[in-house]
Amino acid sequence: QVQLVESGGGLVQAGGSLRLSCLASGSTASINAMGWYRQAPGKQRELVASITSGGNTNYAASVKGRFTISRDNAKNTVYLQMNNLKPEDTAAYYCNAVVFVGIMMSTYWGQGTQVTVSS
Repeated sequence: QVQLVESGGGLVQAGGSLRLSCLASGSTASINAMGWYRQAPGKQRELVASITSGGNTNYAASVKGRFTISRDNAKNTVYLQMNNLKPEDTAAYYCNAVVFVGIMMSTYWGQGTQVTVSS
């Protein structure tokens, strides 16, 4: 089992920055990849960025060049640095962890943190 707790959301003006953090606990040694997803009202949850245990990253086209995902394995924490925020970035942001045990894959989610960008 893995538990994820997000922090760092809030209200910011367009053009501003926020840094989200996601602290993992439990069976953290078994975590393969971690990522950030977001869900705006009336929309489907979408991938924002992900990072593997080896440090390979992937970004949604809409955030590439503005957001940076990073991972501190010693602290069991993944970060999402968000710069030049836009009103369309407003959403609930969720941390995600993917765990492989043998051939079995499990996915864990945090409770979410709200990001609101005002124009």
